[in-house]
Order: sequence, then C-alpha cells, then structure tokens
Amino acid sequence: MTDADILVGAVALIRDRRVLMVTARGRDVWFMPGGKIDYGESEADAAAREAWEEVTLRLDPTALEPLFTVLIQAHGEPEGRLVRMAVFGAETAEEPTASAEVSALHWATSADQHRCPPAGVEVLRRLHAAGLID
Repeated sequence: MTDADILVGAVALIRDRRVLMVTARGRDVWFMPGGKIDYGESEADAAAREAWEEVTLRLDPTALEPLFTVLIQAHGEPEGRLVRMAVFGAETAEEPTASAEVSALHWATSADQHRCPPAGVEVLRRLHAAGLID
C-alpha cells in the first residue's frame, strides 16, 4: 500500500445468492455501494455512511461483518494507482433505493463481472468462490 492508494469502504448486501451493486450517475459500470474513507473515519463507518448516501440503507457500522479487502488497479486512474477496498457483509430487512448519486440498482451474480471495474470483478469472484453468490 502506498500513500496514493484510494481507501474505500464498501457493503456487500447479499439476497437470493445475488449481491447489490449500483451504477453511479454518469457512469456505465457497476460498483459496490461504497466510497472513500473520510479522515478519522473507520472502514466500517465509511461503508455504512456510503450505504446511506447511495442506497438509503441505515446500517450500524458495528454490525457489519468484515469479509475481505481487495487491493487492485483503480478504475479510471493512472496505471499503478490502486484502490484498497474493505468489503463488509451487511444484513437488513430494509429495501435499498437509489439516491440522487445513483442511477440504478442491480442484483449481480458472478455472470455480471463484464459490467464491473477491476475491484468489482474481484469482489464478485471472491463472493462466488465463497459460495455466497451464483
């Protein structure tokens, strides 16, 4: 990890062997609900905040389950600029809805890897390998 890495917290909400992904406004690829970690914020705090900002889910950061961290080339960034994305499992009975930041919600399986940037591909690969999604 270098100082130039982009530090991100993300949420994996899994239902019916599919994981929630989003398309941000003005973008064409699918991302995990999540975003950059603010100064003084934990990875879980960032994941919970971003879940609210992007898909209107109120999640307790202390209830999020650490799944894994992806370290990979950042989408749309110069070669060698990496994203370090801490992925947390989340459970909620609430239904996610797209916020103003998000143009669409998607329930993805490993078959949707072609729609994702490198970090999303790796998340789908790992969730599938763990038997959590189809």
